[in-house]
Amino acid sequence: MPPSPHGTVGAVACDASGNLAAATSTGGMTNKRPGRVGDSPIIGAGTYAKNGVCAVSATGHGEYFIRAVAAHHVVAAVEYRGLTLAQAAHELLHVVLRGLGGEGGLIAIDRAGGVIMDFSSEGMFRGVRDASGRREIAIY
Repeated sequence: MPPSPHGTVGAVACDASGNLAAATSTGGMTNKRPGRVGDSPIIGAGTYAKNGVCAVSATGHGEYFIRAVAAHHVVAAVEYRGLTLAQAAHELLHVVLRGLGGEGGLIAIDRAGGVIMDFSSEGMFRGVRDASGRREIAIY
């Protein structure tokens, strides 16, 4: 059986100079309404990066990510409220989005190159590789 053409592909990176970047692309949701716009192409909802803070790429029920300006919410929580990246991601996924009725996940990297991969859905395909030799692939 060929792989499904649906699903989000996201990436976050921190280069040797400390520059942060995020990118997100989606194949869309199964049985989506014609003309539906998801969160991936909306900067701040599905993708956001700010040098010196963190970079975020998200996936899930896009309508809720748009309402929460989800990726920006994580960056702002780290920058302005002093939360760790893990705390900010957990708050967004398990409190804010859940409170709206949505679910999903995200990958993010902080200014020191620390990576988190958190989700509130049943599972999320994800992986990480870094300069220290960390290699991780997971679904659940």
